[in-house]
Amino acid sequence: MTHDSGALILSGGGARAAYQVGVLKALAELAPDSEPHPFKIICGTSAGAVNALVLATHPGTFKEAVARLCDLWMGLSVDRIYRSHFTSLLGNMFTITRSLFNQGVARHKPLALLDNRPLRELVTEVVPFGNIQRNIDAGHLRAVSVNAMSYSEGESVSFFQGCDELQEWRRFRRCGERTQLTVDHLMASAAIPTLFPSVKIGDAYFGDGAVRQLAPISPALHLGASRVFVVGVSDNRSPVHWGKHRKPPRHSPSIAQIGGQLFNAAFIDSLEGDLEHLDRVNLLLESVDEKVLPDLAPLRAVESAVIEPSQSLDRIAGRKVRYLPPTLRWLFRSTGATTSGGGASAASYLLFEKPYLGELLELGYQDAMWERETLKEFLRPRTQLVESQQKSLFGLRVKPATEASNDNSSS
Repeated sequence: MTHDSGALILSGGGARAAYQVGVLKALAELAPDSEPHPFKIICGTSAGAVNALVLATHPGTFKEAVARLCDLWMGLSVDRIYRSHFTSLLGNMFTITRSLFNQGVARHKPLALLDNRPLRELVTEVVPFGNIQRNIDAGHLRAVSVNAMSYSEGESVSFFQGCDELQEWRRFRRCGERTQLTVDHLMASAAIPTLFPSVKIGDAYFGDGAVRQLAPISPALHLGASRVFVVGVSDNRSPVHWGKHRKPPRHSPSIAQIGGQLFNAAFIDSLEGDLEHLDRVNLLLESVDEKVLPDLAPLRAVESAVIEPSQSLDRIAGRKVRYLPPTLRWLFRSTGATTSGGGASAASYLLFEKPYLGELLELGYQDAMWERETLKEFLRPRTQLVESQQKSLFGLRVKPATEASNDNSSS
C-alpha cells in the first residue's frame, strides 16, 4: 500500500460519545496545519456513527468539523434525542403491553420504550449526506462506514461509501456492503435494542451496530487503513482499574443494573476484545525473524493508538442523574439506574444533558492532551508505513498492530 490511510474508529455508547468529542477536540489542536484531513477513513458505530458522519460530511477542514461537533454536543438535551414527557413514555409502554396479544409485534411501528424521532430530525438537520461523495471526489475522504445489526440475519453489517476501488467483504457474522449512506443507516446504527425502534432498510430491519459486532476494527482494515486511531468509552482496558471499584453488593441486581451490563457487553466488550487480539498478534510478530515476515503475507503492520477514559463514566453519570427531566428521574430511580441502585451504567448511555456531556467532553480533551507529544507523532503525515516501537502509556497505547486482509479475526 503506497498511500497513507489513517482511520478514525469511533465506538458506540449513547451519551458516552461526548467523551469522543473531547478527544477529537484535542486532536484538532494537535494535527499539523499541513494535514487538514488527517483521517481518510472514518468508521462509526451507534452514537459514534453520528460523530463520524458529522466529520465525514463537513465541507471544511478537520479542525472546523470538530468545532462544529463540539457546538452540536454542547447544545444537546434529552428532548433533542428522545421524547421524555410522561404521555410519550406511557404510550410506548402501552404499545409494548398490547403487542403481547399480537405475537409480540406492534401493529403500526417497531416496538421501543423511547421515541427517538427528535434524533432523526436533528440528524437530518445537521448531517448533509450529499457531502460524503463530494469529499470523496475531492480526495479529502477515502471511505466512511456505519455499522448496524441485521435482525433477520443476526449479523453485523458495515454500510460504507467510498472510492471506486473498495470491495465488499463477507466474514463470519459480519459483512461490508457498499451503499449511499442516508439518515436511515445512521438511525439504524443508533437504535439501541428495546430502547429505540429498529429501522427498515430495504427488506430488512436493523438495530444498534454495536450488537453482534465481533470485530469493531475490521471495517477500517477492509477499507484500506494503514494506521488506526480508536476512541473507546470504557475505563476498564487498563489493568490499573481492574477490581478497583469492587464492593460487596447491597442487594440483588436492579433492572437497570442488568440492563447496564447488557449495554456494556454490546458497546464495550467487543472493542476491548478486538484490541486485545491486535496486541497479542503484534507480540507474536515481534518474535518472528524479519526474514520470515514476507512468508506470512497477507499480514502487514498497522500502527494503532487507543484513547479511553481515565475516570469511571458510571460514577460521573451517577452524580448527574439529577439534571434529567422529572419523568426520566422517576424512571431511572424506579428501575435502579442510579449509584445506589447499582445501575448508573445504564444511565450513562442516556444522560444527554449538558452538565454530564460537558464533563465527558472535558475528560476526553484532558486524556488526549496528556499524551500530546505521542499524538503529534501519530498524526504526522507519512507516505509509507512507519515501524514504531511498542509503547504503553496511561490511557494511550501506540504500537504496530496487524491485519490479514483476507482471513483474520480483526479483518
